[in-house]
Amino acid sequence: MTAERHDAWQAGDSYDGYMGRWSRKVAPLFLQWLDCRSRLSWLEVGCGTGALTASILDLCDPESLIATDASEGFIRKALVNVTDPRVEFRVEDAQALGLPSASCDVAASALVLNFVPDRVKAVREMKRVVRPEGMVAFYVWDYPGGGIEFMRAFWTAAVALDPGARDLTEDRRFPFCTSDGLIEMAREGGLRSIECIPIEVPTIFRDFEDFWKPFTLGAGPAPGYCVSLEPDVRERLREKLHQTISPEQDGSIRMKARAWAVKAVA
Repeated sequence: MTAERHDAWQAGDSYDGYMGRWSRKVAPLFLQWLDCRSRLSWLEVGCGTGALTASILDLCDPESLIATDASEGFIRKALVNVTDPRVEFRVEDAQALGLPSASCDVAASALVLNFVPDRVKAVREMKRVVRPEGMVAFYVWDYPGGGIEFMRAFWTAAVALDPGARDLTEDRRFPFCTSDGLIEMAREGGLRSIECIPIEVPTIFRDFEDFWKPFTLGAGPAPGYCVSLEPDVRERLREKLHQTISPEQDGSIRMKARAWAVKAVA
């Protein structure tokens, strides 16, 4: 069995509760950094439940937007979340996009390339679809640097109870999600004039239950692992986390999430 066995990507509502709400905070900062002019044709690769999609529509005034994802479940959720007629949602494989070459101005991707089996091939596909001198841009979480503090807290507690869980952690699985690693990935994908910056946002939970519940919903590696546990083992993990998390005086839990963002010329 492999680490990928817990990567469940069909339950859009569950993903929104786990990571989608934090991606929605990163997306506007990412687009502000891209600083694209209006009335461009956009492609989004791995749109998930529509966090970046909605921000592109709100902030970039696109002429058109094709938003793709390999998960039919996520596309169904995105269609509910985003109803703007300028966007067309499609089920597509990031490694073999069914779009003509040089057919859009910008290709963007949020929090997905690390899960694509051949991520360099996906970057090359984004480059292929973009017109000459167009932009390819993406962001992923800073897993190796502990950039997702609530995720790091979960896995630290899980590994303390189950040392075998260490091989499932995102920092072990995605060691290339660093500034140097992503720049090299962009170079291998044929891009040039590559820039990379960190983007950090707060992740604030109302209380411990708000912190814990997303891990019980099954969407993503950590929640997938959590729901695979026997109920008594899951409860021990919950208690371990409860003991290690330090809430504020009002009971809220305040942490941070950091992503690496890349933009380059096709």
